[in-house]
Amino acid sequence: MFQLFKNYLLAATLVGCASCDNYLDINENPNLATSASASLVLPQAITASATVANAFNSYGGHFGGYVANAGGFSGFGNLFNYQLVPGDYNLMWMNTYDNLQDYQYVIEQTAGIDELAYANAAATIMTALSYQRLVDAFNDIPYSEALKNNGNLTPKYDNAASIYQDLISKLDGAIAVITNAKYPKNLNASSDPLFGGNMTKWKQFANTLKLRMLIRISSVPALADFSQKGLKSMDMSIGFISDDAIVNPGYVKDKPTPLWNSWAYSIVGTLSNSSRTATKFAFAFYKGQKLTDNGRGGVIYKNFETNTPVNQLGNEVDAPTVITNYPTWYTGTFGSASSISNSLGIMKGPSQGQPLMLLAESHFLQAEARLKGFLTGDPAESFNEGIKASFRFLYKEVTNAVAVTNDVNADVETYKKDNPDSYLVNISLAKTTAEKLEAIITQKYIALNMINSDEAWNEFRRTGYPASDPKGDAYHNISSLLSSSTRPDKLPSRILYPSSEQSYNATNYKSVNQFSDLIFWDPN
Repeated sequence: MFQLFKNYLLAATLVGCASCDNYLDINENPNLATSASASLVLPQAITASATVANAFNSYGGHFGGYVANAGGFSGFGNLFNYQLVPGDYNLMWMNTYDNLQDYQYVIEQTAGIDELAYANAAATIMTALSYQRLVDAFNDIPYSEALKNNGNLTPKYDNAASIYQDLISKLDGAIAVITNAKYPKNLNASSDPLFGGNMTKWKQFANTLKLRMLIRISSVPALADFSQKGLKSMDMSIGFISDDAIVNPGYVKDKPTPLWNSWAYSIVGTLSNSSRTATKFAFAFYKGQKLTDNGRGGVIYKNFETNTPVNQLGNEVDAPTVITNYPTWYTGTFGSASSISNSLGIMKGPSQGQPLMLLAESHFLQAEARLKGFLTGDPAESFNEGIKASFRFLYKEVTNAVAVTNDVNADVETYKKDNPDSYLVNISLAKTTAEKLEAIITQKYIALNMINSDEAWNEFRRTGYPASDPKGDAYHNISSLLSSSTRPDKLPSRILYPSSEQSYNATNYKSVNQFSDLIFWDPN
């Protein structure tokens, strides 16, 4: 990751050599970078955002009901009972702000320069995404006084709702910058590992992020008018993302995608994580306890047909161990540490890209917006397209092309036939608006499984879907078996501010309760 260093010039007193200043000026280190072009910083920042996205996915996987403990491991104390401590998510906070610092550098270096308008807009859009993630995890955060380096080492915490509003304005501004640029220098595959320089896709990405944020605040009383006006005035000529937004700077086995490296195999071919396995709560959406989904389940879970190791978070009595040499979310073939095949599903291979946003999520956002009358169109159509897009992503190979052996349309139809009485699959069976919303959010939850799990966790807190019964069995209870939460759902409402803030920004640091303090859009 690019780091901006200050240049230190050592002063030397040269007695009797006043005329030799230039000749004797040997104290500047030519290897110490004092600046870099925005075109070099931007791709590094986007690649770093892929790593940050993976960290948020892992955080969401644990709280959002996708990840449980495997057998034979201890050390899950804080996670089991949700008695969190400030140090739990230090790196997620610090790495996001470090990433934001890089984007801020690009923005400052390109501001007002028409030739560099595209880089400026891309950095602004990624800034909005990064801050949105932080707000959704921590609520009020340093914003207006952040990213000033030594100019302000103790930035104040801004109101989360106000940050959201400003980010939406920034997204509008970025779209305008792209649209109005007269003689911009094009981005390309090397300077843009997300969209390869396609600025139409950047505008659609910004529009989709804006849709996500406006939907999220649409039920907040103080922001309902702002949200509805924003939704109804969206520039539909831009549209929304038409494919999965995936970062891939050229991942290979020795430099694998963050998702693969964290949840599948290390560079040397050993299991990255044998202490975690899938939850029964998530698995039940595939194996029949709640829904039947052989198409997606078969490419996601190891031994789906026979004996996938699944558990409830906090259950140590009969927790299954992972299958020897296999992470639970990989369905390829392990031959040896040097022979691990590419596959379909979530863990496709070390050269797969890192998803920032799925096309499926975009369709489900549109479905909700249409259901609530914010956008015109049939919510059922967007809902069905969301399911299809989820199958399509999982059937993609590491090359981002759908495997020729898989028929997306046929398997979607089979999915509907296998669940003939469920409105969660066949939305036309839903009798109320609440049931239709439950179907939309539940299918979004299924689509985001171990890919963008933090977004599923956000949506669960916002809507209460997918349905969870804290008194139910492991297939129907999303919370930990050992939860100490005082909430009816037996879950935390948020994570704590990091101990790094406690140490270095004590004046503004906020002490919060993980059960009673809510993110501003959370109605519970």
